[in-house]
Amino acid sequence: MFSKGLHHFHKRKRVYEKGEKYPSPNKWKRLMDRAIYVIAILGPVMTIPQIIKIWLHKNAAGVSAISWSSYLVIAVFWLIYGFMHKEKPIILANILLIIINIIIVIGTLLYG
Repeated sequence: MFSKGLHHFHKRKRVYEKGEKYPSPNKWKRLMDRAIYVIAILGPVMTIPQIIKIWLHKNAAGVSAISWSSYLVIAVFWLIYGFMHKEKPIILANILLIIINIIIVIGTLLYG
C-alpha cells in the first residue's frame, strides 16, 4: 500500500467498476445510500439553534470565533475532498456546513 502512496481507495467504486449493480441489490446498502443524504442535511441543520442564539438574540457569549473558523477550514477541505472523489453526500454536507460556519463566524465577530 505504501509503495503506491497514501491514496484513498473506494472499495465500493472498485466493485462497481467490476459490475456491481446500482442501486445495490443489498437492502442495507440501498438504505445507507438514501440515509446518508438525510444525514448530510440534518448535520448542518442541527447548528441552526447556534445561529438563532447569535443573530436573533445578538448574543455570541461563549461562542468561539476561533473554533468555528477552524470548523470552516475543515469543511472547506472536506468539500475539496468530496469534489475530488465525486462524493455527492460529502459535497452537499460541506457546502451547507461552510454556509452555516460563515454565518456563525460573522455573528461571533459582530456580537462576541
